[in-house]
Amino acid sequence: MNPKIIAFYLPQFHCIEENNKWWGNGFTEWTNTKKAKPLYKGHNQPKEPLNNRYYCLLDKKMQEWQCNLAEKYGIYGFCYYHYWFSGKKLLQKPMENMLNNKNIEFPFCISWANEPWTRNWDGRDKEILMSQEYGEEEEWEKHLQYLLPFFKDVRYIKKDNKPIFILYRACHIKKCYEMVEYWEKRLTQYGFNGIYIIETLTGHQKAFCLNNSSAQLEMEPMHTIRYHLPLWKQGIRFIIKKLNKNGISVYDKISYSLIWNRIINKNRSYKKTTYLGGFVDWDNSPRWGRRAMIVTGANPAKFRKYFSIQYNLSKQVNNEYLFINAWNEWGEGTFLEPDKKYKYKYLEAIRKVIG
Repeated sequence: MNPKIIAFYLPQFHCIEENNKWWGNGFTEWTNTKKAKPLYKGHNQPKEPLNNRYYCLLDKKMQEWQCNLAEKYGIYGFCYYHYWFSGKKLLQKPMENMLNNKNIEFPFCISWANEPWTRNWDGRDKEILMSQEYGEEEEWEKHLQYLLPFFKDVRYIKKDNKPIFILYRACHIKKCYEMVEYWEKRLTQYGFNGIYIIETLTGHQKAFCLNNSSAQLEMEPMHTIRYHLPLWKQGIRFIIKKLNKNGISVYDKISYSLIWNRIINKNRSYKKTTYLGGFVDWDNSPRWGRRAMIVTGANPAKFRKYFSIQYNLSKQVNNEYLFINAWNEWGEGTFLEPDKKYKYKYLEAIRKVIG
């Protein structure tokens, strides 16, 4: 089958009380991207949206524009990051507004970004701003009741009458197996055939850890950078981190072609359905400054070349979905939305590949 392209979608483009408290009044992802500066000669920063479209995601017309644009260039759906902290929600408005906006017919699913919010943007247990607690049945039921209106929506992406629900860090969840079993049972009572859990393989997780998950997906480029780069490259990255920790500014740069070649040539011997992933680019210096990891050599022509190979690999293994990082991760430099440098060329690359 021809894989359906699902792009991850970041909702941090509107103000919330918590971000105002942690980062200053008016903070959004644009705050980071606007203040970014070149760190070396030829460094493409700041990255600026085409026509200065510094949008607010509380504007329903803007969400309609995004969905229409994505559909026009062959994106099948968005995967919204969902932030749930034992009943406390963050950045939920764009997803809720999309659900209530019947002018939008674009498919979507949800990825529970279940890691602590930290000062360092890395989800590690250091300088925690908002901790993650998972609870037991009472908490799982409360979470399910919040998700049900999304799952029931005709636009929600389902497989075999099971709503697709992605866990960003499944291994981080205590009693995750029991939680999935509980949701599986409860959703059959609402007319579904259960729940289609996809585990995310990232720098935090090499392979699946749940026997009762349905599939896993390779989140790029971090899964490949962490587990599939040559050992010498990993050693260099470790040395760079040590130097930067000691106050010496050395930039952690990795070749775009090196990463993509490692992605497409992985020795995949997984015992579970595995959805392949792709990425547009990577440069998280707007968030991390001199501690950033920067991928060099990206451009739309290279993206088209490597994405085409990945797309055909997905066809060969009969995968229904292929996940792209990302639609709008401006603070990490991986976005399909048009910018001033390349305009619509990354989107055009996808459209040309899928025909």
